[in-house]
Amino acid sequence: MNIIEQMLSKYEIESEDALINALKEVYQEIALLGLYRGGFFQKAAFYGGTALRIIHGLDRFSEDMDFSLLSKDPTFDIETYFPYVIDEFEALGIKMTLRKKTKTQESDIESAFLKNDTSIHTLDIEIDDLSNILDGVHSGKKLKIKFEVDTNPPLKFQTTSHTLLLPTTFNITAMTLPNLYAGKLHAVLFRNWKTRVKGRDWYDFEWYVKRGIKVNLEHLQERMQESGNWGSGNFNKEDTLTEEKLKELLKEKIDTLDIEKAKEDIQVFVRDQSVLDFWSRDYFKLLTDRMAF
Repeated sequence: MNIIEQMLSKYEIESEDALINALKEVYQEIALLGLYRGGFFQKAAFYGGTALRIIHGLDRFSEDMDFSLLSKDPTFDIETYFPYVIDEFEALGIKMTLRKKTKTQESDIESAFLKNDTSIHTLDIEIDDLSNILDGVHSGKKLKIKFEVDTNPPLKFQTTSHTLLLPTTFNITAMTLPNLYAGKLHAVLFRNWKTRVKGRDWYDFEWYVKRGIKVNLEHLQERMQESGNWGSGNFNKEDTLTEEKLKELLKEKIDTLDIEKAKEDIQVFVRDQSVLDFWSRDYFKLLTDRMAF
């Protein structure tokens, strides 16, 4: 059994889509190892849904990898870490290409995370012809992993170190759960996908509430201030974000939530579709009332 097959052995794989999701997660962990080798985690922290999945066992697959610098650095260059990532894939016999692009303006999809002056370095990892790597994948099937590094991040967050065991034992730095929660709530409240709904945000929100995770309100307010979302509506910039105000904002968002579109978005990422049966506006308001602080 090679290392890829060993890492895949923990998954229940019943279809090619499930195999691709699992393989993508394995490759995410290989990329993390490459970043670790290059010293990336001395400067940056892992956050977002993929961090929640890989570190804390969130029971859904995640697509992209999000990182935040520990301090603002507009000169940060992600290409410094390319050779380390490439080396880890090549050591496993995997041919891949890296492509970097820099975003300097707000976009619809990432509007929850970007400010007008934010520079996010986006790295796309593309791997071709997966049939050469693993039996059961049709020839020509491609896999793409995107990860983003916010070089001008909202601060006032805490981090902790986590040890991963495969492909080999290594450590990564990630935001603590209260700060991961704050980032997720910011996405829930302010992500702008126009007619689309990111049900994954609401799935993760449910995960946090059920586990009694406490949110870092200070970091959430920092995110809102830096993204321009603080000070709008019926509260002033001089105000402090309170439990009551957060619940009020969430319930206002829930009142406009398209539940069916939220379900459609999350379905491909979860194995047990019955977990979505309770989803309704009333249910998410109930979760809001049961949040821990």
